[in-house]
Amino acid sequence: MEARQGDREQRVLDRLHRAAQFCDERIGWNRIGVAISLTIIAVAAVALYRILRTIEVDEVIEALVTSDWRNIALSALCVAGGYFTLTFYDLFALRTIGRSDMPYRVAALAGFTSYAVGHNVGASVFTGGAVRYRVYSAWGLSAIEVAKICFLAGLTFWLGNATVLGLGITYAPLAATAIDQLPAWLNRVGAVLILIVLALYVAWVWRRPRVVGRENWSVTLPDGPLTLLQIGIGIVDLGFCALAMYVLVPDEPNIGFITLAVIFVAATLLGFASHAPGGIGVFDAAMLVALWQFDKEDLLAGLLLFRLLYYIVPFALSLAILGARELMLALRGTPPPPFVSLPPLVPTEIGNQPADPHRTKPVEPIG
Repeated sequence: MEARQGDREQRVLDRLHRAAQFCDERIGWNRIGVAISLTIIAVAAVALYRILRTIEVDEVIEALVTSDWRNIALSALCVAGGYFTLTFYDLFALRTIGRSDMPYRVAALAGFTSYAVGHNVGASVFTGGAVRYRVYSAWGLSAIEVAKICFLAGLTFWLGNATVLGLGITYAPLAATAIDQLPAWLNRVGAVLILIVLALYVAWVWRRPRVVGRENWSVTLPDGPLTLLQIGIGIVDLGFCALAMYVLVPDEPNIGFITLAVIFVAATLLGFASHAPGGIGVFDAAMLVALWQFDKEDLLAGLLLFRLLYYIVPFALSLAILGARELMLALRGTPPPPFVSLPPLVPTEIGNQPADPHRTKPVEPIG
């Protein structure tokens, strides 16, 4: 019975793999990604133009000046909590690939700086990966290990987003309707399907060790309990970020936190899919369209404050930290790590047994 179940699972995975290969060879994932990004940016640009052309700049400035400093401080505290949680993305990934010798401060440095840079520069898979490689290479990690960390951190991100959207839209489907303009019942059905897929994934990794790999590298996926922990990390991160936005929106009319969280996460994902630096324009347009019931000038002031706290300040801090670190390495005479091409960050080969990972032996840390 166990063998039959395993064969059935393998046949399904083989079909998915062939479908992915077909899209890659006949169309090209890069072309699909570019088309989606351009479509999102174009729609956001039109929506943003229609909204902002009637904005009174003086009222936006007045809303900024009269903002309650206690709300700004609370939002800043939530942003700090969100970035603190992001450091556990890297710590979790390091433990998963067997690098428990890496201290938390290294994971915190790599996690904070890579996300702060990636959030602002755009194309976070590549920019964040480059920052991580620069940090981790000083501690003896290879490019393959850094690629594994990026993959697992991305998995945590998507599991958390899927869970929040699934639960949130099931509870408040009209929040999603404000963005996608689909009927509430259809959004709820989609949310339930997301939760079913998540439950199937958790059950799948719970049964036996699962390995994904492609070409010369492989990763053993976190098992069931660790996947639940992974989802929990993602939920806490998104909770902090949504709360940071929630305290900056106008008090009236009052909307529930879950409604705001669903809109916030959906807008964030649209900005992420556009690959625009900081999701600029796309995130803002989605928020302004979905939260139509608020005064536009007050809401825009809240969005500007959120950008300052969540994007600009962490970006400046990360550049200062990375710059100081590079200066220290230069004064020590430490050469930069050799340039190597990273392996594919999205493996498509899937197996049931863990492979023996090739690991670089740790060396004496130099930064």
